[in-house]
Order: sequence, then C-alpha cells, then structure tokens
Amino acid sequence: MNKTIPTSGQLERTLSQRIQAFYRDLLGHQPSKVTCQLFDQKLAIIIEDSITTAEELLVTKGNEQLAEQVRSSLDDAIKPQLKTLIKEILEVDVVDLLSDATLKTGRTGIIVVLTDSPQVSNRKAIPKATNKSSS
Repeated sequence: MNKTIPTSGQLERTLSQRIQAFYRDLLGHQPSKVTCQLFDQKLAIIIEDSITTAEELLVTKGNEQLAEQVRSSLDDAIKPQLKTLIKEILEVDVVDLLSDATLKTGRTGIIVVLTDSPQVSNRKAIPKATNKSSS
C-alpha cells in the first residue's frame, strides 16, 4: 500500500491542531490559535493566547518577573515533548527549537530548525528561506 504524501498546507494544519491540543492536554490551557509555516528546513510557529491563567494572575498582581520565570521554565520543560511531536508529524529530526513568549500580548513564537526539508507533495509550495543581511 502506497503512503500518501501530504501537502505543506496539510502538514502545517496538522501541526497547528496537534500543538494546540498538546498545550491543552499538558498545560490545561488551550491557545486560541496556532499558526505554523514551513520554510524549507525551518518551521515558524506562532501561538496566540499562550499564557496560562496562573501566569496572567502573577502579572496582574505585579509579579511579572516571576511570571516570566514560570513561562521560561514551562517552555524548557515542554521542549523535548514538542520536539518529539514535530518530528513525528514532519518525519524529520529537529536540530534546534527556539522559543520566546511575550506576556503583554500573550503570544509565543517558536522557530524550529530541521535536519532536512519535510517530504511534501507540492515541494514548490514551501518557500525557501532567504539570507538577507541588513546593511
């Protein structure tokens, strides 16, 4: 039986849905939206409303530094499982996963560096990352 090769859009949608469920199941908090975009051997992920109720409470009580420490610790704790999830869906290894959250906007940004480009049926649809140096 032949395996159907997904399009880049299908992989991005699957990743978005699975990451949203991952946050809900692991942290008890479901982000309102997860956007994924593949760029050759890189993946960008934007998570909207990623800040938990506990972190929001800390911020409103003037403990923003503690909330940032909690967020950083949570990000570090879930990184290995998130890498595994991405590897499972894209079927390529993750070289690096860089993430940061902004408490004011409630967004988390994640950049994933992959060992190879994921196999997709519409290869031309994945934009190549460009090297632009600022002058």
